[in-house]
Amino acid sequence: MAKINEEQVRHVAHLARLAVTDEEVAQFTGQLEKILGFAEQLNELDTTGVEPTTHVLDLKNVLRKDEVRPSLPRTEVERLAPDWEDGQVRVPAVFE
Repeated sequence: MAKINEEQVRHVAHLARLAVTDEEVAQFTGQLEKILGFAEQLNELDTTGVEPTTHVLDLKNVLRKDEVRPSLPRTEVERLAPDWEDGQVRVPAVFE
């Protein structure tokens, strides 16, 4: 069985930008161990002849036709944007 350690839990929490306490790390480590154990039990099932599926229900996307519609005038967009520079809307940086 794959083991999850506290360092891995802290790493995933960091990637998800989550602040976790030592108690939560210990709790999540145990919970993730149980989840992986259950997934390994599922891997033991004989699935010969079972069609792969991504969802238990047969769902289909229903999309509308793509239609050209009038949009806001550029001057209105510029007025609504909080920060505008060189013909583009400025947004806060996403990456550190």
